[in-house]
Amino acid sequence: MSNTISSSRAAALQGILRRCPRCGKASLVQDEESGELICSNCGFVLKEKIEEEGPEWRNSSRDEGGEDKSRTGLPTSIASHDMGLATIIGRDDRDAMGKSITGSMRSTVDRLRIWDNRSQVNQSQDRNLRQAFRELDRLADKLTVSEAVKERAAYIYRKALERGLIRGRSISSLIAASLYAAFRDTDTPRSLKDVAAVTLLRKKDLARDYRMLLRELDVRMPVSDPAKNVARIASAVGLSEKTRRRAIEILRTAEEKELSAGKDPVGLAASALYIASTLEGDGKTQKEIAKSAGVTEVTIRNRYKGLVQALGLLPEQEVKTPAQQ
Repeated sequence: MSNTISSSRAAALQGILRRCPRCGKASLVQDEESGELICSNCGFVLKEKIEEEGPEWRNSSRDEGGEDKSRTGLPTSIASHDMGLATIIGRDDRDAMGKSITGSMRSTVDRLRIWDNRSQVNQSQDRNLRQAFRELDRLADKLTVSEAVKERAAYIYRKALERGLIRGRSISSLIAASLYAAFRDTDTPRSLKDVAAVTLLRKKDLARDYRMLLRELDVRMPVSDPAKNVARIASAVGLSEKTRRRAIEILRTAEEKELSAGKDPVGLAASALYIASTLEGDGKTQKEIAKSAGVTEVTIRNRYKGLVQALGLLPEQEVKTPAQQ
């Protein structure tokens, strides 16, 4: 899931993020899905989002010296209401050769600017997409979303708009449900509760719109991998890297024995982390892990009992202790 930072990226970050401020080790890895910069030794999250370091998009035309001086902006994207293809008449009163335009032509260009501005959003569907994708950008910034997830969410929303599913529903609710569907489709570890936390909507309303999208668009979502939630929960609760790896081993064993079928992946990851912290002696309580994971202590207790009994990880008498904590 995480790849070691390339030499070029490490060079760009040197002096700022050369070593982990918690353990001092130079073992930084980047989560390509969430954009987080993580220490592989202690699991500390150094940065929540790495700045985009892709190439600049430039015009193919060149000046007399052979150097390209113009910039053309970003490529086309379905996460933009106009696909990134709209043009804008600039305010500079100069022609293509850089010469000032005449007075009579200036008045014509001014009128063209007015009509160009009015024609940018001239249909209700364009206005809907502009408002929806503005909300999508806001949610993406709050949740540290990659461009691939944003594109998928925009695609799902456009399909819902084509089917007329927006009628009688809130734009903000439907775009949030589309974003959660994109999380599930790309196997990105974000829960419905995480999405609801950055909106003014209830979790129940988001879940209803999400189920409607799956039903009306006939979408089949892949089963989430509980191990993808381990790093986020472990970092929030302050568990060691050794405990995190032990939890992933427990989850992999549970998957091989088909113990994870039908279980909430977040609750299963939290229970595996609690078992691992008990085995490794970290001493974290169920309440601490449950709060960081966003689940209840009852969920952890239920998953805990099933895992330790099926996998034989702890003595039988220790299975009863969590209910008394």
